[in-house]
This record gives sequence, C-alpha cells and structure tokens, in this order.
Amino acid sequence: MKEVFVLMQEQSITPRPKGHHLSEIERGQIAAWHVEGCSARQIAIRLGVCHQTVNNELKRGRVTQVKRVNNQKHYFEIYSPEAAQNRYEIKRQNCGRPLKFSQVTAFLAYFDDKFCHEGWSPDAAVGYARKHRLFKPAKMVCTKTLYNYIDAQLLEIRNLDLLEKTKRRTTQHHSHQHQRLLGRSIEERPKRVETRHEFGHFEIDTVIGKRAGSESVLLTFTERKTRYEIVRLIEGKDAESVAYAMQNITAEFGDVMRTVTADNGTEFTTLTAELEGVAETYYAHPYSSAERATNEVHNRILRRYFPKGQSLDLATPSLARQAESRLNHLPRRLLKFCTPAEVFRKELARARKGRAA
Repeated sequence: MKEVFVLMQEQSITPRPKGHHLSEIERGQIAAWHVEGCSARQIAIRLGVCHQTVNNELKRGRVTQVKRVNNQKHYFEIYSPEAAQNRYEIKRQNCGRPLKFSQVTAFLAYFDDKFCHEGWSPDAAVGYARKHRLFKPAKMVCTKTLYNYIDAQLLEIRNLDLLEKTKRRTTQHHSHQHQRLLGRSIEERPKRVETRHEFGHFEIDTVIGKRAGSESVLLTFTERKTRYEIVRLIEGKDAESVAYAMQNITAEFGDVMRTVTADNGTEFTTLTAELEGVAETYYAHPYSSAERATNEVHNRILRRYFPKGQSLDLATPSLARQAESRLNHLPRRLLKFCTPAEVFRKELARARKGRAA
C-alpha cells in the first residue's frame, strides 16, 4: 500500500515544459532524493524529465571525496549540486556559434561609411553588398547580426543614430467621412494602382520647415512602383508655386504619367486643372496619410536632410537635388536591392518605347 501511495505521489508531479534545462533548485532536489536512495527513474518521474537526463546530471556533478579511517584514506564519489551547476554554467558560456566580429571588420567599415556619408540603413548595406558580391559570405554578416552588433554597442553607430528604429510607434487610423474633398476621391482610383505593377502612378505632397509664416517648402513627387522621388524647392505652400513646379515636372515626365494622388491641402486646389490631359488626379481622405504611404515614407527620410523646425529659406535648389539623389540611390529590399534610380530609368525607357510603338 505504501509503495502504491509513493508511486501515485511521484506520478502526480506537474509535467515539465519540454526543452528546459535543469535549474539550480532542481539540482538540489536531485541531491536530496539521491541521498534518500531514489533511483534515477524515480527522480526523473518526480521532476518530469527523461531518466537519461538524471543519469547525465549525476555524472556531471560527480566529485571524489576522501575520508580518513584508522589513518587510511578511503575515496568515494558523491553527487554535488554545486559542482554540477558550476560545470553547467561554464559549458553554457562556451556554447553557441563563435562571434564573427573580428573576421568582418572590412565589411563593418564599409557599412559605417555608407551609413555616415550616404544615409544607408543596415539592411540596405547588407543587401547591396550581397547582391553585387562586394564581400565573400564568410567576410560579412546578415542584417540581423548587424543589428545585434549595434544593440551590443560593438560599433560606433548606436540605436539613437537609427532614426527609423527610435521613431516607430503604433498608430491608429481615424476615419473622417464628412470632410470635403478637393476633387475625385481616392475611392474612384483604379484598383490596378494598388498593385504597383503598372508604372506611371505618382503621389504628391509638400514638406515644410517652420509652421509659422510664409517661407519656402519642398514639393515631393513619388512614383509608386519604382519609389523614385522628385524633390523641388518652391517659394511657398500655395497653389501658384505648386503649379509652376508641376509645369517643369510634366514637361519632363508628363508623357508617362497616369495618375497623381494628393492630399487636401490648399496648395493642391488647382492640381486637377494643371494636370488635365496629362494624368488623372485623385485626393486621399482628410487626415489619412496612410493612403499616400509611399510619399509619406520618403518625406520622413527627407527629414534627415531638412529637419523639422529648420527654415527652408536657408535651403537651395542644389541641396534639394542632393537630397533627391541620395534617396534615389539608396538600395531597397523591395526592389531586390536595386536603387530607385536604376529601376526608374528602365521603366521610363520601356514606357516611352511602348508609346512610340
């Protein structure tokens, strides 16, 4: 009866999660039960582990002790939970893949240069180097490892330097159904525009420096498929300035424009008239910047060169072109680490060739 009760008691132990290592407390329990004379299988049942795990543990913690009896030394072995825990911790320090840091210093120098001078992200540097085989696989690391190096502060670049990493937050979208639109709603825009399979669909917006007063602003014009960005410095956030800039843009790319999507800012009140016969114009819902996500993302990257609160009256067209060039020569994962400039040139040539035919 006593044996049945002990067996029931042993089997009532809560099952242990698979894959968990033994803890220091459990090693103490093993030592106590081992002294009581419990077998490895009985201990295993109580702990909820395989009996071989207990056998291995008893070997790991085996220490030799000496006892003097009648001036003679007698050696015997016991299980020491302290010795077992110490050996476990030493082996855990030596397990895992060795750090590759010392073997990839050339690649890390390449990444540091691209990040500091051209504003490339870790993923862009890794993807571009891998695509163009700038380094052997053993001489570079993946994006995740590169971020791990930054997290561990092994590089001069810190998480604070990664603007996207520190600024990302969960946003909530609120629908404003009763706001007035300046023209045709984005709901009327052809569904094929959403797929990004077709070239020639653009999004437009303005980027301001200081909110107060009338000063220069940046006009941004983004092609949805290639992510190619056109940046123009204009005199002010008004319809006349936008119209003047759009005349130059349409003169250069009007033959391939299909649609243009804008927000409901007052600077775009005459956009539909300006693009009549060139492209169809659609307006996103008020307070719904996510409907022009491509353009908004590029505006956020543009802020690296034109921070909020800094007057754009100090900017020049040359600085705007430099920022435009940096954005368009930044490799993108979604473009298979080609640059928007490369993809845009190919699509532009293909579209014009198709029109000529």
